[in-house]
Amino acid sequence: MVGEDPGYRNGGREWRPKASPVPVGVHDFPDPKIGKAVPYGVYDIGANAGWVLVGADGDTAAFAVQALRRWWDSMGSGAYPNADTLLICADAGGSNSYRTRLWKTELGSLATETGLTITVCHFPPGTSKWNKVEHRLFSHITMNWRGRPLTSHEAVVELIAATTTRTGLTVKAELDRNPYPKGIKISDAELAAVGVHGHKFHGEWNYDIRPQHRVTTT
Repeated sequence: MVGEDPGYRNGGREWRPKASPVPVGVHDFPDPKIGKAVPYGVYDIGANAGWVLVGADGDTAAFAVQALRRWWDSMGSGAYPNADTLLICADAGGSNSYRTRLWKTELGSLATETGLTITVCHFPPGTSKWNKVEHRLFSHITMNWRGRPLTSHEAVVELIAATTTRTGLTVKAELDRNPYPKGIKISDAELAAVGVHGHKFHGEWNYDIRPQHRVTTT
């Protein structure tokens, strides 16, 4: 959550001049003028590089895929210009749940836009602690902003982007103020049109989404 003035308390300690603490609010709640800060991160294991989109609305499947889209446009396509497949390792729940139809239809749109075959491997329920995005990206972000009041969306983005480690982690972050409404329903026909191809081993958790042929008119 973020606030305006004063900022909200953030656990941890930070060095300050003697007798000059930063005043913060007692309770942490969404500011009606600013709203929420919703970070969604992408971690490139091989490059040891992170990318975080900070939303100001809901943590929905559309927002999750938008974070992947903007990562690909700003970092992924330049780092891997010859790629024809994108592997995504994701948790089993949340906005990128394997049960969420909108997640799969939005990935279908991303696959068609980029021409990439998108392979998704979900961690089985209850095993998300093994996801490297938590250990190698968000854990360091949390340590970096510990003790600092999160006074605005811009402050959140700046603190995330300033995160580094001795092992060479770099992080980029952007702010997204677009709305991402909840409750979008996807019909059986819309899901079938995506063409989700389940793998032989637990196809509900492991599947491919291939790009569709674009229809052009003159």
